Amino acid sequence: MSGLIGKKIGMTSVFSVEGKNIPCTVIEAGPCVVTQVRTLEKDGYEAIQLGFEDKKEKHATKAEIGHFQKTGTAPKKKVVEFKGFETEVNLGDVLGVDVFEENDFVDVSGLSKGKGFQGVVKRHGFAGVGQATHGQHNRLRAPGSLGASSYPSRVFKGMRMAGRDGGKTVTVQNLQIIKLIPENNLIVVKGSVPGAKGSYLIVKK
Repeated sequence: MSGLIGKKIGMTSVFSVEGKNIPCTVIEAGPCVVTQVRTLEKDGYEAIQLGFEDKKEKHATKAEIGHFQKTGTAPKKKVVEFKGFETEVNLGDVLGVDVFEENDFVDVSGLSKGKGFQGVVKRHGFAGVGQATHGQHNRLRAPGSLGASSYPSRVFKGMRMAGRDGGKTVTVQNLQIIKLIPENNLIVVKGSVPGAKGSYLIVKK
């Protein structure tokens, strides 16, 4: 499955041919360097490893420096493997947004924004318990009963409760590519993608 590593630039909107205002996200995708080619004979599976965005050698380990020297590139900040790449690539190749075409549909994965410790209404979409009247004043957003007290005398694993929300890998599927800007390595996709501005994204066909 062809794809690239990218970075979220921010959101904007474009007008369609019909005159509709479409909310879009701008993604800087690539250029990505092929830093390793996995083969069935050597590694047991086929994949290609892409590196995105240079980082200074003083911030890289000796193992990383040696790994990237094989391809003749600087150490990379983000490295991701892609399986089932559609085009034939070689070690050291540089891939850009020309991997995609306008009107292609892509899946975009990224780390969602962390929201801190949240209650069950925000975290799991609970409706809350009870009514707002009849003397009840502080139980509207409570989760309610967590289980029977006599048996099994414990709370089952997986019970949806309050806790830390966000900060997880989220994939948004079937986003349409509205526009490609190859000279700036930019992709404009319809809709929103997870993560804050400047966060890394994985864009797959």
